[in-house]
Amino acid sequence: MSSIRDNWRIVLLVVLVLASTVALFVNLGGAAGGGGGTVESSPTNLQYGLELSGGTRIRAPLVGMTAEGVSYADADPSQVQRQVADELGAPITDVQTRPSVGAVELYSENYTQAEFRQAVEAAGLSPSNVRDGVTEPTRQTTVDVLNEKINKGGLTGGSATIARSPTGEVFILVEVPNANRSEVIDLIGDRGQVSIVAGYPTESGNYTETTVLQQEDLASVGTATEGQGDRPPFVPVTLKEEAGARFGEDMRQFGFTSQEGVSNCRWSENEDDYGYCLFTVVDGRVVFASSMSPGLADIIENREFQQDPAFRMIASNMTEARDLQLNLNAGALPTSLDIQGEGTTFFLEPSLAQEFKLFSVITGAVALGAVALVVFIRYREPGVAIPMLVTAAAEVYLMLGFAALVGLALDLSHIAGFIAVIGTGVDDLVIIADEILQGGEVKTGRVFESRFRKAFWVIGAAAATTIIAMSPLAVLSLGDLQGFAIVTIVGVLLGVLVTRPAYGNVLRNIVLD
Repeated sequence: MSSIRDNWRIVLLVVLVLASTVALFVNLGGAAGGGGGTVESSPTNLQYGLELSGGTRIRAPLVGMTAEGVSYADADPSQVQRQVADELGAPITDVQTRPSVGAVELYSENYTQAEFRQAVEAAGLSPSNVRDGVTEPTRQTTVDVLNEKINKGGLTGGSATIARSPTGEVFILVEVPNANRSEVIDLIGDRGQVSIVAGYPTESGNYTETTVLQQEDLASVGTATEGQGDRPPFVPVTLKEEAGARFGEDMRQFGFTSQEGVSNCRWSENEDDYGYCLFTVVDGRVVFASSMSPGLADIIENREFQQDPAFRMIASNMTEARDLQLNLNAGALPTSLDIQGEGTTFFLEPSLAQEFKLFSVITGAVALGAVALVVFIRYREPGVAIPMLVTAAAEVYLMLGFAALVGLALDLSHIAGFIAVIGTGVDDLVIIADEILQGGEVKTGRVFESRFRKAFWVIGAAAATTIIAMSPLAVLSLGDLQGFAIVTIVGVLLGVLVTRPAYGNVLRNIVLD
């Protein structure tokens, strides 16, 4: 017990090494999952980012303008939304009121800031400023919807985050391993706004179109189903109670349940004189036009539909039906990503990423070998040098365990941080060894502790300086620099709290014995 008490730092290091082994090699039931990498076909729980696994990265701003400094007072936000949209002649879905942050947003590139300001003022509000860009709630909603789309769209391991440049620009960063550009853009490139629009003739003989169902009217969404016979694929949905009642009333009012309205959609034959059609619309594009079926018309007329408001959204093929299901489940993006304008895309072939992974291992081994050679030349004493190298290797191993535990997706920037930690770690161990061995013979534990404490103060000050210098890089969204800074800070903390003290215990036993 006395030996354990005297060498508790070594015991702590051993315990943490064992814990890292568990984190690296034992299936923890998803503890190592997530984070934007992939663990498929890997003997460890380590995750790899795009540069070590291949895939696509998209960085793009959101399309929109914001009128700031708005005081709603007694104004009705929904009424303001409609008035601004009507003033601009824009779809109501392109306008969003944000009373919580005192703002009105416009999700379109078709208007100038002056036109937007004029529309907001016409709605009775007085904005203090109109700028390009959207509000933080919109960005957060976009990230949530994108992550939902990525997770449910079959692109495993991907993620969407908010990124900020050093000059203040805000972007949405989407990273999806093992996926090409077209797959990712097809999934996230559109807003995914789904609606059912009723098109029908008026008394004057002209046609009018009215939106009768939107995504927020849905209570549940079923699985895309292949139609039988000549019937097209569909997605079964259940409407909310109030939406079901409203839909039924609209169908009766617009004539869809009348003898003339049932089974009378001629959209595929004549788009100018199409009869009574229910259009499935995605992002303003009609993906299918269907007739009111006799069965649905009967239960609407009998008031049974309100009791069980089940409905089918129709698509022209199974691909569109699956996309429809995905958009309904994930929800619509508030606005689109400006991928073609200010956005950037990056794609790395998985085969090239595998080469990067191999070269990273080789580089790490060369770095450790070079450090070992220098240490042996410096001390020419295996009893001092070998524990030093073992401690440095243990520090890297602990960092790998940490990465596996938190699901950190390793990229080249992280590998650079690992190599930097090897160098700085051994540098600190050299300071400890020099302070203790170069000061003359060590005869008592008190002399050793005095010298070790003096060396540790130097190491602690250097570590604090490193952490302070790296903290801005770790906090700001600066791409690869952020990953490098995070790994460096974690390595410095592990060194100061665990590995340097443990090496001190090892050196104490060697010197005093």
